[in-house]
Amino acid sequence: MVTDTRAPALDSLERLRASLADAGLSLPLDGAAAQRDAAAAAVRQIDDYIRPRLANLDAPLLAVVGGSTGSGKSTIVNALIGTPTTRAGVIRPTTRQPILVHAPVDAGWFATDRILPGLARVRGSITAPGTPASSAGDAPTADRINELMLLAHDKVPMSLAIIDAPDIDSVADDNRALAAQLLAAADLWLFVTTANRYADAVPWALLDGAASRNITVAVVLNRVPPGAAGEVLPDLQSMLTARGLADAPVFVIEEQPLDALGMLPAEAVADPRGWLTDIASDRAERTRIAARTLRGAIVDLDLKVASIAAARQHQLDWLDGTATAVAHEYSSAADAVDEATRDGALLRGEVLARWQDFVGTSDVFRKVERWFSRARDSATAWVMGRPQPVIDVEVRIEHGLHAVIVDQAGRAAAASWASLQRSEAGRMIAEAHPELGTESDGFGDRAAAMIREWQGALLRLIQDNAGSKRVRARVLSAGLNVVTVALMIVVFASTGGLTGGEIAIAGGSAVLGQKLLETIFGEDAVRRLAGEARTDLTARVDALFATEAARVTAALDSTRFGSSPGALRRESAALLSDVRTAGESGGTE
Repeated sequence: MVTDTRAPALDSLERLRASLADAGLSLPLDGAAAQRDAAAAAVRQIDDYIRPRLANLDAPLLAVVGGSTGSGKSTIVNALIGTPTTRAGVIRPTTRQPILVHAPVDAGWFATDRILPGLARVRGSITAPGTPASSAGDAPTADRINELMLLAHDKVPMSLAIIDAPDIDSVADDNRALAAQLLAAADLWLFVTTANRYADAVPWALLDGAASRNITVAVVLNRVPPGAAGEVLPDLQSMLTARGLADAPVFVIEEQPLDALGMLPAEAVADPRGWLTDIASDRAERTRIAARTLRGAIVDLDLKVASIAAARQHQLDWLDGTATAVAHEYSSAADAVDEATRDGALLRGEVLARWQDFVGTSDVFRKVERWFSRARDSATAWVMGRPQPVIDVEVRIEHGLHAVIVDQAGRAAAASWASLQRSEAGRMIAEAHPELGTESDGFGDRAAAMIREWQGALLRLIQDNAGSKRVRARVLSAGLNVVTVALMIVVFASTGGLTGGEIAIAGGSAVLGQKLLETIFGEDAVRRLAGEARTDLTARVDALFATEAARVTAALDSTRFGSSPGALRRESAALLSDVRTAGESGGTE
């Protein structure tokens, strides 16, 4: 039963597990794959060991026998039990299906998925002398690595179970993964090595991990040539001391012949069997070992969470940086459109010609009234159905503005696409969203609609500012379209981007349009109208490009889902605090 002191820690553990299961490390950034594996391994260890052990410190201890290929693990497990229970031989790998041997009275502790829930349970039995344990009617054990065979045997002491793990350096990837999973689920290790291979790097990498977790370890130095222990043992003990495992007992088993069943003599494993039996028979010692290993596992988990959280932050930083780069490209596109509407570029060529056709330049600077009369006559001609050049000017301006907007949208899309191609993560997103390489479908139509809406807003702006009868009469006399086009000319005209004769024409035309507007509205009002018109256009262009940028942002955000780095760190810190509190109150002691 879960005690009250451990309940908060279990709640914190569940929150942390949920965050680790959704760590959000999908982008192929540097180190992300390793941290994804670390997060998956952390979730497995929570399920396999930390949760069940935190829930019940009095459950039987799990001792995992692990070691390198050919170290004799299965032979030693068989000797500890007193009968062949696991496959031993020269064909590698020999241990494929994990076998958990327990006292018959402890069967209930292991029949459920309380520990190692990812492994299916099968009940095994000894079928004949000299053969490994098997389950009737099932496939050979070599094909059942995802199953945990449960084998009850009265030679196993109560409150202790033994698992023969696959080789930690197996040629089979799934064997190595299972070995690591079983070792992470253990309360204590019986680590088997040989006189020839005790200094290999792979075993010591795992023993370093055991030391960091404070796990209880005993080492079996197997197959020691007679008389060689005095030379090998001091070196092995020195290596253990250097790695913080000075307290780990070392049991020496000399090289010796096996009997007809492939068994070592019972006295060869008397010391490791006695060590395990003493632990199993001492409830206080079992609790101490369980609590120490549990605390070590949680401290080690906290270190892993810190690295996982840092990797998650790296993912978010990359997404934010990429989104900022994309936003900059579309902001630059909007700035380019704004510049094109300020420097006179939109009034070149056909627009200038059509505007000149409409207003003329011969005597417009001598008397505004003469221009005003001429504009009035033109408006009347339009009402009577005769050609109205101002409509052509309006259309030309619309086409020019549309071309600039579409061109800049294409440039921004191309630049954003090129930015994605610079990294593996960006290429992954680009591959999933090939449409991001150009402006969106229908963008040209939306841009045209936006320009028409802006022109309609100018008409309303002029109408809204024609407050007095006198002003309304002047607008009516000049023609609403004429006044609107004049306002667009004033908004767009500047000598910044024009050269030669264009300067005189555009500049003069802009002055003429401004004079007309000033005659109708007054000088201050014209400046305000032009400012409002430009602000409105800028806002509409910004919104149009923001929608384009949002396509890329949405593609980026599709990989953003996952736990926050802060949540991972907070939940891990809360677990540590809750476990410490439970320990101080006796809940994990």
